[in-house]
Amino acid sequence: MKECLLLLLLAVCSAKPFFSPLDTTLKNMMLKDMDDDDDDDNANSVFPTREPADPFFPFDMFPTCPFGCQCYSRVVHCSDLGLTSVPRNIPFDTRMLDLQNNKIKEIKENDFKGLTSLYGLILNNNKLTKIHPKAFLTTKKLRRLYLSHNQLSEMPLNLPKSLAELRIHDNKVKKIQKNTFKGMNALHVLEMSANPLDNKGIEPGAFEGVEVFHVRIAEAKLTSIPKDLPSTLLELHLDDNKISNVELEDFKRYKELQRLGLGNNKIVDIENGSLANIPRVREIHLENNKLKKIPSGLQELKYLQIIFLHSNSITKVGLNDFCPTMPKMKKSLYSAISLFNNPVKYWDVQPATFRCVLSRMSVQLGNFRK
Repeated sequence: MKECLLLLLLAVCSAKPFFSPLDTTLKNMMLKDMDDDDDDDNANSVFPTREPADPFFPFDMFPTCPFGCQCYSRVVHCSDLGLTSVPRNIPFDTRMLDLQNNKIKEIKENDFKGLTSLYGLILNNNKLTKIHPKAFLTTKKLRRLYLSHNQLSEMPLNLPKSLAELRIHDNKVKKIQKNTFKGMNALHVLEMSANPLDNKGIEPGAFEGVEVFHVRIAEAKLTSIPKDLPSTLLELHLDDNKISNVELEDFKRYKELQRLGLGNNKIVDIENGSLANIPRVREIHLENNKLKKIPSGLQELKYLQIIFLHSNSITKVGLNDFCPTMPKMKKSLYSAISLFNNPVKYWDVQPATFRCVLSRMSVQLGNFRK
């Protein structure tokens, strides 16, 4: 028996370690996830990566992370910690930094120094009143900057030219100065709603040379449609303002517009020919205004699919208010026409009025209640 046990122990000690076929696969997957050539194509990814210094140890054995924060895969989470300033010791290879829901009042000059790989910065819901003009000096790869729900009274100076998305919703910004966005050729989305911004606050030349596709300035103090926004706009949202009229010149600059939001304003009249300047528009919101008739020119908009006109003062719907007389002129059928909560006698509306809609469910008339 002793001899058998001895032979068994010798066999175990001399045996080679077992490697599962999955070990090599997992290792290759981790290395692939960490691989990055830092070229222009990778700059648009949400979480760009970088090739590790040591392929056998793709993760830092002793990573640094600000106290109380959570760090993983070059993403640093420091939200909801009651922070009053930007924490120190943020890893230099950080790509996404989350600082929302804190009590940070000021961004100082060196708060982001050395974060040359930073791609996204979230500062929503803090108490920011000041951002140093040189705060973003080294963040030359920053693409997403979220500053909503703070107390900023002016646009930050020297914003990174690499920005593709800027959200500064619900602050105290009253003015957009000339050259604020100069050189920001990658800026595609600008969210500025819930700021006390009026038409005079948008200085001429503020958007000069910038190709922005999506602009939202809702819940502001605009009394008319701004005429100096980027001509490249695909979406323009001006809901919840004090706009009372739409004039012929208002849309001449925005010929590529596809979505237009003008709901919850005080629009009484839309001048004839105004909508002809946006021939590619697909969706228009005019609900909760003071219109007394269907805007003219809708039947000429070949691609219009959605039109919201509910909660106005419209009393009549004509046979050709929505559809062209020649069917081939309409390239896209309506998927939604809302007319409810208007003093329209719906029994007087002829069925052929909605001959260019997808189905009966696409039209909402409803009863009018005072």
